Amino acid sequence: MTEQAQAQLPTPEPSPPVGDSPAPSSGKDRRVLRAALRWTAAAAVFAVVGAGTAFGITRIDRTDVPGLATASDGRWEYPELVRPPVPAGSPGPLSDANRTGTHYADLRALLLPASKGATEEQALRGHGGWLTTQDFVTRYAVKDDRRELGQKLTDYGLRHVAARGWTSEDGTHTRIYLLQFDTAAVADQLMTQELTGLTGPTYAERGADAYVLDEKFPSAAQIDGVTLMPYTETEPYGAEQVRLAYLAAGDTIAVITQSRKGGVNAVPFWQTVTLQTELLT
Repeated sequence: MTEQAQAQLPTPEPSPPVGDSPAPSSGKDRRVLRAALRWTAAAAVFAVVGAGTAFGITRIDRTDVPGLATASDGRWEYPELVRPPVPAGSPGPLSDANRTGTHYADLRALLLPASKGATEEQALRGHGGWLTTQDFVTRYAVKDDRRELGQKLTDYGLRHVAARGWTSEDGTHTRIYLLQFDTAAVADQLMTQELTGLTGPTYAERGADAYVLDEKFPSAAQIDGVTLMPYTETEPYGAEQVRLAYLAAGDTIAVITQSRKGGVNAVPFWQTVTLQTELLT
């Protein structure tokens, strides 16, 4: 890295105190510390590409994260993220003690909130916060694909679909779908063998035909134990460009799309995918 690039990196500020001992005193503290370190690394990566990202982080003050006090450079502002309550003693979905990868929190509460200033898409809230399988598959362009995928979701034992969508002030349309299955093994198999591939997603999204893997997605923002496949639509675009990500975290698959006339900015897409991943882990 050049001296000029190094000079552009934000200077990390101290993480919140975790006790007098050199190591965290509990599993909860260790998770918080790992989150702080991961977000510090991710913020540095985004700064290098010229667009620092403002993150809301569970149990960490936003001002403790490098780069959040700088002027807007295209990133979005999100509310502070707080994981929903779970039954006492329940392990996290990526814990070794949780062999099925179960999310014990309400799936609807694990959806990323809309960015500040955005207008929510109420239709995606479904009935009581749940979408039907039929509602979910309408996002795919080809009728035969919708029928085939609907049957696969039934065969794999889809339990719930929760969704949220919004339009940001810059005109970007964001939609997030969370699909919950019985086990992490089922979710991972469906995603890797039926929904995604190295050349693009298996089923075409409405408004987009050809994709490539987003190889610029910052590795420092990716989380161990989560299978992530980010894509970007290739030129020529239609009315809008589409960015798309599939990720499997525990028993849940998240499908995240952003579309925008003239092109989707990379940093808000990376930011949105990473924050949603954090909520699911």
